[in-house]
Amino acid sequence: MHNRLFIVLATAAVCIAPGCATKGLVRGTVGHVNEKVDSLGKALEETQDRTAKTEKRIGQVDRKIDGVSRNAAEARRAANAASASADKAGSRIERLDASSRRMVYDINLSEDQGRFAFGDADLPESARARIDELVADLIANPAAVYIEIEGHTDDVGSIEANRRLGLARAEAAKRYIHEHHSVPLHKINVISFGEERPLAPNRTEEGRARNRRIVIRVLS
Repeated sequence: MHNRLFIVLATAAVCIAPGCATKGLVRGTVGHVNEKVDSLGKALEETQDRTAKTEKRIGQVDRKIDGVSRNAAEARRAANAASASADKAGSRIERLDASSRRMVYDINLSEDQGRFAFGDADLPESARARIDELVADLIANPAAVYIEIEGHTDDVGSIEANRRLGLARAEAAKRYIHEHHSVPLHKINVISFGEERPLAPNRTEEGRARNRRIVIRVLS
């Protein structure tokens, strides 16, 4: 009798034990999963919070960039306006300064006098001699304080090429006056008219020779 009861109890214990163990395992697994879910939820919330803060900072940076761009555009407009005003003021000053000057005398060195060769900007010896006479008169006349040199050409070649050639001839005279007679550069102005102001028609070689020239004016 006792042996039979022991066997029944042992059998019941064997049948119940696995069920208890299984329930405990399930509860442990579920708890672990819940912890992971909670952890992932917190990480997601933190990520969302960082993303929102980052987007906010990006928005602030974008607004600052827009402000800087607007300021830069306004600064450029102000600088352009100031430059235009300065150019206008400079032009007015130059016109007033030019109108206040009085021409003392001038010389015209065309090809028959200056011996400028066709297409050449080198200053010939005959032109240098005339310039030496000019500077001697300039020294004798202390009131003469400013020199203007114009470069002219005939109409052979393009307008732009002739303008460059006229300027090169005027610059050659300016360089000679400065280097050989120590006249300050700021007292010498050069300009090229190219073929725009002929003295004679360009239909003949004689006319073209007259138009290949420099004009030197002494102003006070």
